[in-house]
Amino acid sequence: MTEPLDLGDDKSLLLVDDDEAFLRRLAKAMEKRGFEVETAESVAAGKAIATARPPAYAVVDLRLEDGNGLDVVEVLRAKRPESRIVVLTGYGAIATAVAAVKIGATDYLAKPADATDVTNALLAGGDTLPPPPENPMSADRVRWEHIQRVYELCDRNVSETARRLSMHRRTLQRILAKRSPR
Repeated sequence: MTEPLDLGDDKSLLLVDDDEAFLRRLAKAMEKRGFEVETAESVAAGKAIATARPPAYAVVDLRLEDGNGLDVVEVLRAKRPESRIVVLTGYGAIATAVAAVKIGATDYLAKPADATDVTNALLAGGDTLPPPPENPMSADRVRWEHIQRVYELCDRNVSETARRLSMHRRTLQRILAKRSPR
């Protein structure tokens, strides 16, 4: 068994993610690590909790069904400036990482991130960076995730997605027909 983490006097943690299964798994794993977890599945619910009971720690998904998770980060920063906030997203991009950090996120993690990655990011000291993830996404997986994201943003229109990716439509169809790489 690992030794208990030093979370300080306030162990409150807010998890905001619209993926219900992921949210439940992460909440359970973070409770095992000693956090007092509260969850929200929307921007509205996250903002309500951040306003009523601003936590010491927060993990906020960037893209939620009812808006942008950065709105929750802004409320948290206003209510509790010292809280440690990690922005989590399935669509890692430099521009959104910069935006998240500018408005007050402590760190930024791309999904799939596990509870250890999240804990390391939440507890990393001021200028020290958390260690790199044990199992980062492969280059093939990153490419596949990017194609899937553009495909979804184009309302699952293969021709439009192929045009935006500067890719032949048939090539894209073959990629979309395959399973995701590991």
